[in-house]
Amino acid sequence: MKRTRIQEDEVLERLWHLREDGETKVATLAEHLGAEFDPALLLHLADGRWIYLWEDDQRVELTARGLPRAQQLIRAHRLGERLIHDAFGGDFETGACEFEHIVTAELVDAICTLLGHPRECPHGSPIPEGACCRRAERVVQSPAVPLTELEVGQSGRVVYVRCADDSLLHKIEGLQIRPGVTVSLHQRYPTFVIECQGASIALSEEVAAAIRVWHAHPASAAEETPPPPVTRDWISRLLRRP
Repeated sequence: MKRTRIQEDEVLERLWHLREDGETKVATLAEHLGAEFDPALLLHLADGRWIYLWEDDQRVELTARGLPRAQQLIRAHRLGERLIHDAFGGDFETGACEFEHIVTAELVDAICTLLGHPRECPHGSPIPEGACCRRAERVVQSPAVPLTELEVGQSGRVVYVRCADDSLLHKIEGLQIRPGVTVSLHQRYPTFVIECQGASIALSEEVAAAIRVWHAHPASAAEETPPPPVTRDWISRLLRRP
């Protein structure tokens, strides 16, 4: 029987979950996998040195080779949930279920940086740290933050708009506030006033909070260049890939 990479990955992911819970029993793994449990697949993974199997006490654990592979899968899945939840406000569990199988490690790091290196998924589970997170600890970060967190006089590059209301999204796009443009905050009260592409625009707090920007820290601008902005359409096409 030919086994797919996705079938292998599902087992490794489940083993990571059990590891977080302190569980190592094959019986517990079988219970969690249900009808998908395949003892022959466990032997296949053991032969490939992805997992250890102890027959005497029926334990199963990730090996030094399998651990980083499982970690990357979990990292991609939980960042996918975080992205969908923060950017779209939709069904993040369904949308992220295949995410970890179709993205590269480089794209996962780009999404992590885009979101400001989040520590938890929407369920509250920890997101494994990546190389981009470790680099960010040594330099001044430029995370994606709501426009409302800028101080008067500060600027930021628009990354995405977090908005579940299509009418509000169209209103923001109609103001030419799109991913990639730079905005400067001139006023916070009684309304937010920004400069965008040479025009002064007044925004309500609700609209301003929906706009996520790269905070342009002068000290870090030369040290680390943020990745290109990711548009809603591009992400939607990616998540719909078969």
